[in-house]
Amino acid sequence: MGKLRRNFERFCYKHRDKGIPNLMLYIVIGSAIVYLLSLINGGSALYELLHFDKALILKGQVWRLLTYVLTYAPGSNPVLILVGLYFFYNLSRHVEATMGTLKFNMYYFSGVLLMDLFAMIFCPTTDITIAGIPVSADYFSYVIYGDMALYLHMSLILLFATTNPDAQFLIFFIIPVRAWIIGMLDLILLLISVFNMTVPVPLFPHNLFPLVGVLNYLLYVGKDVVNLFPFLRNIRRRKPQQPKTGAIPFSKKTDAPKEKVPYTHRCTVCGRTDVSDPDLEFRYCSRCNGYYCYCQDHINNHSHIE
Repeated sequence: MGKLRRNFERFCYKHRDKGIPNLMLYIVIGSAIVYLLSLINGGSALYELLHFDKALILKGQVWRLLTYVLTYAPGSNPVLILVGLYFFYNLSRHVEATMGTLKFNMYYFSGVLLMDLFAMIFCPTTDITIAGIPVSADYFSYVIYGDMALYLHMSLILLFATTNPDAQFLIFFIIPVRAWIIGMLDLILLLISVFNMTVPVPLFPHNLFPLVGVLNYLLYVGKDVVNLFPFLRNIRRRKPQQPKTGAIPFSKKTDAPKEKVPYTHRCTVCGRTDVSDPDLEFRYCSRCNGYYCYCQDHINNHSHIE
């Protein structure tokens, strides 16, 4: 599995400039337009045309499997919504710069696909009764699965906090808070959504829907999820020392000469060296089980070797 992930990382780095650059910019602009038009009297027709609706998708309106990402509307306050969209856009710019355009595109669209699969499997198309309470199909489409775009974008907070755990946010432009703390709060909010005791939201399996974005996040970060937990991030993994034996060490004359290499540092993921890229910075990962070197693009974005 580790070799497969390293090959995937190499592929993504080799083609890092492929895909749709600034993908989140188009999504944010589209979401803002859809929301602002919905505030106009009778302007919600565009929202109705784009939001996720399983019954209409089964009738042939397949574009809803993708266009629901433009129906992000977590509240009724336009200022908060626009600020939230700008916040997600800024996060995505930093994440895309770290991961590369291709990998970020793959991350976002695989999240869209996982949301679609979960909703198409579990979202009902007709009115049902849960625990003796009649629940309409519109309740699922508008309330539970209407937050698909929101949960997908909330996973970007976790992704940013993992790739840049020590970055700082200025709350109210004054209070500095590290990114890993924001990521932990985001994870707590998602768990609260899972264990929400308001009927019929908590009933299985619809209560698991907020975790779909988290699953997509885990598929891409792997063991790097420990970056959200500083007490685990600071644990250094070292090789166990070899037990001492009574063997007589080789003399200097019998020691085989070490093979010389034409570089000093070489990235374990992409293979670049300080000779091929003299302006590139290199670091050694303290959490990998061994002496592994990584370039500045992969020191915070790689699978740790055990």
